[in-house]
Amino acid sequence: MSYTIDRIIKDESFDNVDKKTRQTLADHGFGVLTEIDVKATMKKKLDKDMSAYLILGACNPAMAWEAIGIEPRVGAMLPCNVILREVPEGVEVSAIDPVVSMTAIDNDELKQVAGKVRDMLSEVVQAI
Repeated sequence: MSYTIDRIIKDESFDNVDKKTRQTLADHGFGVLTEIDVKATMKKKLDKDMSAYLILGACNPAMAWEAIGIEPRVGAMLPCNVILREVPEGVEVSAIDPVVSMTAIDNDELKQVAGKVRDMLSEVVQAI
């Protein structure tokens, strides 16, 4: 079972895919709350070189509000990470599948919310 929703974007620069991803997330009601430049961090902390790799912490406030209302500690699993990384074929965009990540929580109502968020993130990934 895959734990991410994936798509490879060909013939686009990493920066262009980054801009498109952020805009598409915004168009679907998500804001980017956190950003981790893994490539820069690995270079700074370990002096290791790697291809571009960016983690965006995306949050849809209405869905987060609903999830926290159902399960207050679910915030430990938020926001939904979206990864951009250079691969030989282009730029891979991967979003967490919230249904898979929420299997650790035994709450059917929360799983329904996770399903809605998965559908929304699937739309985002396909629209980029």
